[in-house]
Amino acid sequence: MKEPLKRKNWKLELWSWSKTFAIVFVIAILVRGFMFTNYVVYGQSMMPTINDGDRIIVNKIGYEIAEPNRFDLIIFHATEETDYIKRVIGLPGDTLKYENDTLYINDEPQDEEFLAQFREEQGGGILTDDFTLEDITGEIEVPGGHIFVLGDNRQNSIDSRQIGFVPMEHIVGRANMAYWPLEGFRLF
Repeated sequence: MKEPLKRKNWKLELWSWSKTFAIVFVIAILVRGFMFTNYVVYGQSMMPTINDGDRIIVNKIGYEIAEPNRFDLIIFHATEETDYIKRVIGLPGDTLKYENDTLYINDEPQDEEFLAQFREEQGGGILTDDFTLEDITGEIEVPGGHIFVLGDNRQNSIDSRQIGFVPMEHIVGRANMAYWPLEGFRLF
């Protein structure tokens, strides 16, 4: 009599594990599709903050409930086929300019600590050439519903200086961490 009971328990155990794996799989698909995703970064425009080949995790839901903050690292749709990662510099209503390698937002100088390492590696040279928002976009301030973005590697970045303002609806999400290569693991 014990033999049929063992088979029945084995089948129940298999069914239980199958349901567990199916639930985990569905949750993983939902989390990846709606909450977080990963990207591989190609190019040098965000060096040294993010390097070519780094793998990053992007929070896709944060901007569904809040607006981007200045200096956030974001992923956005640059074209239908291409996504870029850049740093938010100007928010709607901001005026901005660079003068003598210093960022001025609404006529207030800003400390860009994230550039300190790169500035040191470059021997203290100019990272960002002088410009005003009006010079490069024809606008005095960042329009509503848009942001102005720059790459950290200012001399080697295609960003709002070339492509213009980024519409908020093109933002995929905020970069939260780099997880690969392991020695480069860091939170943003």
